[in-house]
This record gives sequence, C-alpha cells and structure tokens, in this order.
Amino acid sequence: MNKKSYSLEKAYQNLNFLNSHEARTVRMLCEYLEPEDRLRKLKVNNTVLFLGSSKADPNDKNSPLVKYYWEAEELAFYLVKWAIKLKPKGKNFVICTGGGPGIMEAVNRGAARAGGKSIGMNISIPTEQYPNPYISPELSFIFHYFFMRKFWLVYKAKAVVAFPGGYGTLDEVFETFTLIQSEKFSKGNIPIILYGEEYWREAINFDALLKYGTISPEDLRLFSFYSTPKEAFSHLKKRLMKYLLDTD
Repeated sequence: MNKKSYSLEKAYQNLNFLNSHEARTVRMLCEYLEPEDRLRKLKVNNTVLFLGSSKADPNDKNSPLVKYYWEAEELAFYLVKWAIKLKPKGKNFVICTGGGPGIMEAVNRGAARAGGKSIGMNISIPTEQYPNPYISPELSFIFHYFFMRKFWLVYKAKAVVAFPGGYGTLDEVFETFTLIQSEKFSKGNIPIILYGEEYWREAINFDALLKYGTISPEDLRLFSFYSTPKEAFSHLKKRLMKYLLDTD
C-alpha cells in the first residue's frame, strides 16, 4: 500500500498556509513588525502626517482642488527644508502620506524638491492606488489591512495636516480627533491643521455639532484652520520646535 508523500516544509515557508484564513493573525503581525523594523533601521524618529484627496489633479485647471495640490506641495517643501537643518540623531518630522496620487503626491513631491526623504503608506484596494513617484523608495510601504495602515500613519505623527478630501480623508481626520479626545494621543503635542478653512467649514458644520451637544467647546480647540502655506508652516514650526525642546 502506497503511503501518501508529504514534502517537509517549515510553516513560515508555506505560502498556502500564510495566505489562508487561519494565518490572518500572522499577516497582521507582519504588517506591524516589518514597518517597525524598517523605520527603526532608517532612524525615523517621528513624522508629520499629511492627509487629502487622491482626486487633486495638477493638470486639471478647472478643478477647485488644483490650488490645494500646489499649496500642499509648497507647505511640504517649507517643512522639509526647515527640518533638514535640525540635524538631530536620526530623522525628525519626516513627511508621511498615504502614498497615492493627488494631495498625497503633491506632499511627497514637495519633500523631494526640498531634498528630503518622505514616506508613502499605500493600501491594496480593488481599484489599485499605485505609489506616486516622489516617495523615497526605501520608505514606500504597501498594506493589506486598513487598520494597520491607519496605525502606522498616526503612530509616529507629531503633527497632522488635513487638506480637502473625501470619505477616506474624513475618516482619518475624525479618527485622529477621537484618539486625541480619548487621550490616546497627547493633546498638547499633536497639532492638527485643517488646511483650507473655506472647504472645511462648508464640508463640516462644527457649530451644529456644538449646538446639538454632540461635542464640547473644548473639542473645537483640537484643531486650527489655515489657508496659506506660510501661515501653516509658521504654526507647525513653532509647535514642533516646542516638542523638540520638551523632549531634550
């Protein structure tokens, strides 16, 4: 009687198993450990997270988003040009985006123009969102799980800048508000800028949230509105310098 033969294969080399439902927790753990290891080896101490629409096309002159594309590029340029001169042990205030097109591309583009490194944390979705060409190759990540991508977008962030965006941007903005409101992030150290006051006040009726008692007056102090790259940069520089001084 012939015995069924099995090849001897270590579990961590078994791709069928690693891609199975049973190994989901292993894959989740990989999406935590691999970015952690890479960021540590590349000495990325902390980041500035930029959020915004993937639909901002720099070539579409008729789009109301085109001005935000170039203002995002300019703000990232100012920030990286300043951060490079700090010369800390490791890299502080590295630009981080979701890695896709639109505002994300603009921000990585501004960082590259300033001569700095920048991070792109992409996600695999049915409509593929390819990494934009301005991300530093060694800092380009691709995630399968949205929650792990969100974790790494915010985990090392010492500031968040949200440009106009849709469902994805709104999701990330409100999750950041919730983390700060629930004191999972330190309220004092994480400035949040909603860039483009006209857009944000029209898109979200913060006064109505306050009127109906669904937020508190102090919740409106979690963020600031800015509408020019120079003013936003001035605010960020002041807050980020305070962070460095407080941690020295």
